[in-house]
Amino acid sequence: MEEYKMLKTYKILSLLLTYPNEEIYAFLPEVNTTLLEENIINKQSRIGIGSFVDFFTKEGLANWQAHYVQLFDYSKSASLYLFEHVHGDSKDRGQAMVDLIALYKENGLEITRAELPDYLPMFLEFLAMQTQEKAEELLAEIIDIVGFIYKKLEEKDNPYHYLLAAIIQISKRKPAEARVEKMISEMPEISIDEAYEEEPVTFGGENPCINCKS
Repeated sequence: MEEYKMLKTYKILSLLLTYPNEEIYAFLPEVNTTLLEENIINKQSRIGIGSFVDFFTKEGLANWQAHYVQLFDYSKSASLYLFEHVHGDSKDRGQAMVDLIALYKENGLEITRAELPDYLPMFLEFLAMQTQEKAEELLAEIIDIVGFIYKKLEEKDNPYHYLLAAIIQISKRKPAEARVEKMISEMPEISIDEAYEEEPVTFGGENPCINCKS
């Protein structure tokens, strides 16, 4: 694979969506300066991320960690495991994982830690290794799922929705509103894997943007 300069914006978003530790907390004051240097996200997204940074800087690391666990470990609708929202626990999720791992390997990322490949921070870390154009295109393939998580966090007025908004902003394609609303409307009544019986998300096939439907 040809070497590219790491896209810091994607790496920062990956870090901020990861379980916070002392290193990440110490990095918070540098977030917006670093984002501005690369200038991939727009001013509105930087302001939103600034609000996120201010909120958790004031909260302190321990409260941030507790907030993270309560939000992402105990709320299925806000799960950062992408395929959980489209496949649930079905066998299709396993094949989607295999395809995603293959995509990672083909493009320079070897998974060396015990984390599922569809974990959004890992996917963003992978995108950070690509060219900006390719990162935008690959991000577009899962942007409907990101849009769903964003809506659930926005409903809660949770500071993490600013991060999801920034991810949406830098994607080559915006979430399909009808598909996002379908997931939202059906979630209270039935499980996620039953609620979203669309074609599975795939990567690198003949139709690389499987979710791009008119």
